Amino acid sequence: MMRDATSRGKTRARLLISLAAALLMFFTTSASADTEAAKKWVDSEFQPSTLSKAAQMSEMEWFIKAAEPFKGMKIKVVSETIPTHEYESKVLAKAFKEITGIDVTHDLIQEGDVIEKLQTQMQSGENIFDAYINDSDLIGTHWRYKQARNLTDWMAGEGAAVTNPNLDLADFIGLSFTTGPDGKVYQLPDQQFANLYWFREDWFSDSKTQDDFKAEYGYALGVPVNWTAYEDIAAFFTGRDMSYLGGPERVFGSMDYGKKDPSLGWRYTDAWMSMAGMGDQGAPNGLPVDEWGVRVDDESRPVGSCVARGGATNDAAAVYAVTKAIDWLKKYAPPAAAGMVFSEAGPVPAQGHIAQQIFWYTAFTADMVVPGLPVMNDDGTPKWRMAPSPHGAYWSEGTKVGYQDVGSWTLMKSTPIDRTKAAWLYAQFVTSKTVDLKKSDVGLTFARQSTIDSEHFTQRASQLGGLVEFYRSPARTAWSPTGTNIPDYPKMAQLWWQNIGDAMSGEKTPQEALNTLCAQQEKVMARIQRSGVQGKFGPKLNAQKDPQIWIDAPGSPVAKLANERPQGETIAYEELIKSWKP
Repeated sequence: MMRDATSRGKTRARLLISLAAALLMFFTTSASADTEAAKKWVDSEFQPSTLSKAAQMSEMEWFIKAAEPFKGMKIKVVSETIPTHEYESKVLAKAFKEITGIDVTHDLIQEGDVIEKLQTQMQSGENIFDAYINDSDLIGTHWRYKQARNLTDWMAGEGAAVTNPNLDLADFIGLSFTTGPDGKVYQLPDQQFANLYWFREDWFSDSKTQDDFKAEYGYALGVPVNWTAYEDIAAFFTGRDMSYLGGPERVFGSMDYGKKDPSLGWRYTDAWMSMAGMGDQGAPNGLPVDEWGVRVDDESRPVGSCVARGGATNDAAAVYAVTKAIDWLKKYAPPAAAGMVFSEAGPVPAQGHIAQQIFWYTAFTADMVVPGLPVMNDDGTPKWRMAPSPHGAYWSEGTKVGYQDVGSWTLMKSTPIDRTKAAWLYAQFVTSKTVDLKKSDVGLTFARQSTIDSEHFTQRASQLGGLVEFYRSPARTAWSPTGTNIPDYPKMAQLWWQNIGDAMSGEKTPQEALNTLCAQQEKVMARIQRSGVQGKFGPKLNAQKDPQIWIDAPGSPVAKLANERPQGETIAYEELIKSWKP
């Protein structure tokens, strides 16, 4: 009996040793396969890069090891549909799966739908997506509601083991926009683009075109500095025969979009109102009144939106901004533009019949540099350029000049911890230095300073119409997203497109639409105030008083100007670009 027991013990030991050896071989083989996959992607796809291939492989080895506990897991993430995210969804998600074993479904939907899904998850606690790429415009929402994970604490605590030691947060150019007033980072930048002025440099620099413009308007054709000049240029080109320069026989002097859709709201909150001169001076956003017309007190508590509470959403500058946008859309843009949304309108100037666009997002640069387009030269250089957008009659030095969209990774507290960790690995993978240069080469929405400063983009700069010069310039920091004045972006953003849509259709005047808008924004803030859900930084509305008292006080809001159309002013592009040089 004793011999039988001993024999059985030895057999079990041998089996255990064999099993351990088999498992070791399996994991070794598996790790080796992951490494081979990483090498394949580094060699074939992840070039160019700011890292050497050896450094790329070192970073990939970290991802392989960190992902081991989540191998075989399936996760879902979501973003808006732009070329950068299409590349992530179609290429980088596949690479990530082959390298780490984590299967990612990266959904692409409209930005308005992204916000809707995020809002639903916030309200219900249901885990709809494991991570979101949403605009940093939600920073005021995330900071106040505390439903998004504080990434600063996450990286130092629960997420420490899955945080890339070479993430290099300081390298992300949009990090200040994803940081709350508490100094904590709530979102990780993934891509970034700005709204700038776009124009046909080949038409603007032509001597006949210049002479004709000066004869009609009395000043030089150039990059418009103010809205009067933009309007004059738009009127000049609309209907003009540009066939003498190889262009269409009839062109349009402006481009925009006007469909009643969530993207219509962004058109206005994305700095259009502040470019007109609505809101206070201040960087990165006007204080105490921002580009939404929302006023905050000294403790960052929202206190009003209508002029009667010290806000500016319905003041004279706001009415002027909406009036001009509608007027120019009707007079100078293609008729189809009124029925377009953001994503449809963006690539239209590439068709070759648009002279300029005052509010053009650089996210569409990739669509504008395709060889063979009417707006491209045979040598691969563009016939167009980008420059700072002109400002309106109410604008003053120190007021916000433009918008930057910082699409950023957000982790919700309602997502289970293991799924959060896996999604966080993917978020870091698609923003890693290993892949960022190549991703930026495809999508042209820069997120890292090291990519912007790369020799690769020095060589490519002449092909991108001023994009690289802009992102390398100190001026870049003057363009900023929505700030922390907005306590609930999902609820308040939808009010903008609905009410602006009413003005666009003629159902209401701009003044009537903005009166309704500011009142509705205050209703949202009042509900938050009554609930107490945002604590000490939630809204605390001012009592209403005679609007004139606020208008007479220094700063925003403002009264109607006697002259909203000062003399047109332009600047030569060559002179303007000098200000962008570091």
